[in-house]
Amino acid sequence: MKSLLKLLCLSVFITQFSCGDSKKTEGVSYGKSTADNVPASERVDLKNKGVGPITSVDLPLVVDNELAKTGEEIYGKLCIACHLADEKFIGPPPKDILKRRTPEWVMNMILNPEKMVKEDPLAKDLLKEYNGSPMVSQNVTKDEARALLEYFRTL
Repeated sequence: MKSLLKLLCLSVFITQFSCGDSKKTEGVSYGKSTADNVPASERVDLKNKGVGPITSVDLPLVVDNELAKTGEEIYGKLCIACHLADEKFIGPPPKDILKRRTPEWVMNMILNPEKMVKEDPLAKDLLKEYNGSPMVSQNVTKDEARALLEYFRTL
């Protein structure tokens, strides 16, 4: 009787995990890592500068603490409703963003998210990943975007 019960449990287990609809494994690559398998929020692209007015940003080695403090204040007023500093929420977290994106891309996304989502492939992928929740333009200035970028460096 115990053997029959074990056999029945084993067969149910095997059936449960071997059967299923093909959507679950669609696009899955076992043993391989491609950009298609990495969520946009985790994808590293340090060449793309995005679409917008920012074509070059020079970041000093040392963080400008005054500028970062200004950026933190702006972040608290405009960004915190959708972006938690270090975890996914409505939008991606800014922590370590400069390990995955160029400073120009980040500032262009802040300054003109609508254009980025229409024209930048990575921004389009982020929109899909975050269930079509677009980043709302907060009408920040270039100086405010630069302050936000400096704050992101401190996270």
